[in-house]
Amino acid sequence: MVMIPTDLNNSSYANDPLFPWLLSIEKELGDWYSGNRSSGDLDNLLSDCISTFKNNAQYRNDLRFLKIWFLYLEGSKDYENIFREMEENEICIGHSLLYEWYAYFLEAKGKWKEAHIIYHIGISRKAEPIEKLKWAQSLFVKRMSERLNTFSLGKVDGGEQVEVGMKLINPWSSFILEELLKKIHPRITKYDGYHLSKKAYSGKVALSSLKKSSRNKIIEIGGKKYQIKGCAGQGGFAQVFKAYVDSNPDDAVALKIQRPAFPWEFYMYRQLDERISGKQRSSFGFAHKIHIYSDCSILICDYLAHGTLQDAINSYVVTGKFMEEVLCIYYTTEMLYMLETLHSVGIIHGDFKPDNLLIRYSKDDLSEEGFKDRTDSWLDQGLYLVDWGRGIDLQLFPKNTEFTGDCRTSGFCCIEMQEKKPWTFQANTYGLCVAVHMMLHNTYMEVERKTSDGGYIYLPKSSFKRYWNVELWKALFTKLLNVKPGNNDIELLRSLRKSFLDYMHDNPLLIKKLKGLLVKQRGTLCSA
Repeated sequence: MVMIPTDLNNSSYANDPLFPWLLSIEKELGDWYSGNRSSGDLDNLLSDCISTFKNNAQYRNDLRFLKIWFLYLEGSKDYENIFREMEENEICIGHSLLYEWYAYFLEAKGKWKEAHIIYHIGISRKAEPIEKLKWAQSLFVKRMSERLNTFSLGKVDGGEQVEVGMKLINPWSSFILEELLKKIHPRITKYDGYHLSKKAYSGKVALSSLKKSSRNKIIEIGGKKYQIKGCAGQGGFAQVFKAYVDSNPDDAVALKIQRPAFPWEFYMYRQLDERISGKQRSSFGFAHKIHIYSDCSILICDYLAHGTLQDAINSYVVTGKFMEEVLCIYYTTEMLYMLETLHSVGIIHGDFKPDNLLIRYSKDDLSEEGFKDRTDSWLDQGLYLVDWGRGIDLQLFPKNTEFTGDCRTSGFCCIEMQEKKPWTFQANTYGLCVAVHMMLHNTYMEVERKTSDGGYIYLPKSSFKRYWNVELWKALFTKLLNVKPGNNDIELLRSLRKSFLDYMHDNPLLIKKLKGLLVKQRGTLCSA
């Protein structure tokens, strides 16, 4: 939606007959956003304004008037004739924005050929600034290239998947994400906890004022007050804050503030809710709600106060020690269980690493019983996978789709990404291998290719210590780093998990030792 800028304090508008119309249009837009007026009222006002001034040379090159035309064009089915009329009246025909906006409008409607023509018309007319128009055209060409090397992600009314072209795609490209968000929009708006506002966030405390050191500021979201208690994490586009709901320390949540608004992560959380139930669901993060504004989104999730697997690893690194093998085995079984669950329901996390694995501790004392089948107090103990912004829902793609593209997380790009080969679940399993390597060696994993049975396999460069259960670890890395297309990934994960659990179950003293280490770790991490 094109916005109309106005400035009530600018005296230069005194002899500007268009200005009162701008104020009326701005008011009508506000009423329309709030649901107090129908779109017909706005359309009539825009039409009257255009009829009044379209032959007035004073406004022929006025960008404010151009925006009024586009507001009218956006709401009309007869947009082609409206654009033709704009050209006939020479409305900003020398300005690049005329062509950029209309080409983007056509592209959004799937009229790619017509959009391509509009860019060429603007460039041929040397619309200024010409470099800006050429840059917009180059981005359009890049998006078109992605389209030509992929397929339609839509489904016809009967639910049948529409497939065109290759089944190889970068799931993280901006174009693909935009297309997916369009496809899921009707569904996501019906989810519990989804709140959409077409206005910018307007709380008394500006979100931009929240910094890493911010504490005790109160921000209002959806009628509730959240007391900021500190920054829990920060990335390129998002900040995560710990907050108390209505200043209640017993009701802590995580607020993820992202610019621009990004509803995809909320969608992924709701897929977890729909596809994973019972005791399995407790291993994955939970989102209470999301508030979407025109300038940002705020995702409200559970907050866990016990640190991450990365924190646990670092606690050994700083002392020059290594995590005990039995603790490594326990967290390895937890991660294998997570991926087995995710892959069975067609979900790829896409950013599987120790930083995104929060540690959970049971409220009750751990016992030897229930360890192997994750029951009793062990159900609430373990890891908790969060940060689903790079999640991939395989159900949105045709069967047997493979992916290309780089996760761009240093140290966690799977072998297939490194070698520019297609991948699917390797994005997750490689991350698991790196996490295990970090627990065992305190370093990121480097792999090397070794000859084997007339071919080659990939293995970590670091050697295993003699007093470890070498066969278990060798089997894990050999099998997960060398998954072949068509292999039953779920059965592989299950069999590996079973081998570790059997080893622990056959050695009851190891479970007793594990219990003691978890108690010690909790004390260390919670006091840090």
